[in-house]
Formats: sequence, structure tokens, C-alpha cells
Amino acid sequence: MNTHQTTSLLLGLAAVVLLARLLGALARRLGQPAVTGEVLAGIALGPTLFHGAISDALFPDTVQPLISALAAIGIAIFMFIIGLEWDATMIRGNGSLAATVSFSSILVPFSLGMLLALYLMDDYGTDDKTAFMLFMGIAMSITAFPVLARILTDRQMMRTPLGVVALACASIDDVLAWFLLAAVVAISGSAGPDQWRILLAIPYLLGMLFVLRPLLHRFAARRPVLRLTPTVFACVLAGLLLSAAATEWMGLHYIFGAFLFGVILPRTGTERLRAEVHDRLGQMTGTLLLPVFFLVAGLKVDLSGLDMGGLGALALILLVAVGGKFTGTFAAARLNGMPARQSAALATLMNTRGLTELIVLNVGLQLGFLGQGLYSLMVVMAVITTTMTGPLLNWILGRPKGNDLEAPDVSERKPGTVGTAA
Repeated sequence: MNTHQTTSLLLGLAAVVLLARLLGALARRLGQPAVTGEVLAGIALGPTLFHGAISDALFPDTVQPLISALAAIGIAIFMFIIGLEWDATMIRGNGSLAATVSFSSILVPFSLGMLLALYLMDDYGTDDKTAFMLFMGIAMSITAFPVLARILTDRQMMRTPLGVVALACASIDDVLAWFLLAAVVAISGSAGPDQWRILLAIPYLLGMLFVLRPLLHRFAARRPVLRLTPTVFACVLAGLLLSAAATEWMGLHYIFGAFLFGVILPRTGTERLRAEVHDRLGQMTGTLLLPVFFLVAGLKVDLSGLDMGGLGALALILLVAVGGKFTGTFAAARLNGMPARQSAALATLMNTRGLTELIVLNVGLQLGFLGQGLYSLMVVMAVITTTMTGPLLNWILGRPKGNDLEAPDVSERKPGTVGTAA
């Protein structure tokens, strides 16, 4: 890297960090998750405004590969933290309800998304029609667990019956969605001539779950107090990077390996360790690396040429995304005996997409499942569905003022939020 590249990179990063922090804070003042403002910061720096003059000045072509590399590291760490935060005990006591609602909240929008893909095929379809249809189904099915957890925290609903059920449903939803995405990546042949490597994914998964995970549990059990020393932190960081590299080499995507490594880390007796790992990685990721990812995502969003046809497609996407998720969740919740108001609130929460949707969309764009035009519309959908959650909850439940859904504590553990994505 020469002096010009280094200077451009450092100045650009400073601008991204400050703009993301400013718009994130503004979003919070307006009652929105910070991620909404940060995504808009990335879009504002992209080609939508001023034909990309801002991004061209801040990030010339010689610097953009470096920015993309930083964004990839940020997303790998973010996915690791999501895996670290995922806790199967959240489902305990609500297993049947959570499983039913999660399955329905994925099945309905997934099916509608595939039908929508058929309609959009002529204008926005890619060469791999099957992958395009499956990917559209997945993109419509996403729920952002970190953003949902933050919304519940802000409304003091984390330990209410509705909050507990929403977290359980979102956690199952996330895992199912990642598995579905991994399956689509596997069958799409995106690994090219080395597609045989995808066959290693199953033994790798089994080895992580049934070999490495028990070994880590035994290691943790032998130490009454496991502290985050520099050596332990280095091992954790190296583990997530190696796992991410392994799944990328296999032809899946690095996000799956990073997520899986977070899932297998011991839960019992490591609460303090995991909290310290979360704090160390989360602060840097949320302040620097995720805003860089929003920049990379925003550079690919171009709404400057949006016409009436594009607006019509966006309206259909929103109808399928919101309607499918809401209908699937509401119907399953009502069939399980949940009151109508709480069912509507749960359906609204499950429509939160946020950063998780952006990660999925970037995977789709990177692997050729989406074209840039449809990607831009889908990013707008992700922003709108995240933004509408707060106002809709205020309309359904009323503005937060204590809780009208009070319940005894169901868990001493308060699920955390991830970086600024929350």
C-alpha cells in the first residue's frame, strides 16, 4: 500500500465511523434501532446520491478491496457473536409454541418469496433460476435476532412472556434460516470446480459438535474460574477465523464457520468469559467494522434510476415480506392459544430484519443469486421492515411505560445485544 492509499483509507474510515455514529444516534433519538441510521449512512455514501461522487472521492478503486476485507472480518466477528449469544435454554418452557411459530413464520414467507421470484424472474432473475427462487424465499424469511433483542430491551419486555417467546422464536428462526442458506449455497454449485469440497461440510459440522465441543466443555469444567487472558482471547479469535476460513474453503461461506464456532463454545460456567469476549470484540466491531460493512453494502445500492416499475417491484417485495411474515407468525400464535394482541405484537417483532438481512443479501449478491437492481430494492425492504417495528408496537401495545404484560423472571441471564446492530 502506498502513501496515497493509506491516507485515503484512514480518512475514509474516519468519515464512515463518524457518519455512522451520527446517524445511528439520530435514529435512536427518533425511537429507531441504531442500525437503521448506520445502514442509511452506508447508502448515503454510495451511488444513490450525487452519482457516487462521495464514495469515489473517499474510496477510490485502489482502496475498495481493503474496505471489503475489513468488512468481511467485521461480519465474521459479528456472526461469531450471534453464535455466542445463541442459547438453547431460551426455548425451554416454550418449545412447542416457539417451534410452531418459527416454522410457520419461515414457511409462509418462504413460499410466497419463491412465488414472487417467479413473477420477478424476467426483470430481475439470474442465470441460476432455482437458486434465485430459493434465495428469494430465504430473504423473505429472515428475522434479526440482535435487533429484536435490543427492541425488547428498550421496551423493558425482555422477561415478559411475550418477550421470552419472541426471543425463542427468533433464535430458532435464525438457525433455520442459516441452515437453509447453507443448503442453497451448497446445491448452487457456487464453489465452481472444487464443488466436491462441499461434501466435507457434514463431517466438519459433526466434528465441531461432537468432538471439539465436548473437548472445550471438559477444558472449561476443569477450571472453576476461566478468565479471558491474552492467550485465551487469542485462541478464541484464532478459532473463529479458522472455522470461518474452513467453511469458506469448502464452498459454503465464512459466515457459517464463524457462527458455528460461537455456538459450540461452552455455556455452563463461562458466563463471565463470554461476556468479556463479547465486550472486547463487540465494541470494536460495532464502532468500526460494522460501519465499514454498511459502507460496502451501501456502495452496491443504487436507487438513482428507480422508476415506476422498480417502485411496483418494491411494493410487491414489501407486501410479501411483511404480509408473509406477519401472517405466518400471527396464525401460528393464535392456533397455540396466544391472545390476538400479543399475537400481532409477536408477528410485528418477527418482521424485524436489520443487519441479519443485509448479511444474507450480500451473500446472495456475492454468489450471484441476486442482481444489483434487486439487491438495492431488498436493502430498502430491510430498512423499512426494521423501521416500522417500533411504531407498530406502539400502536399495538401502547408506548412503553413499565409493562402491561408483567411476568415473573424466567431467566437470570439477560440475553445481550450485538454491537451496533442492536
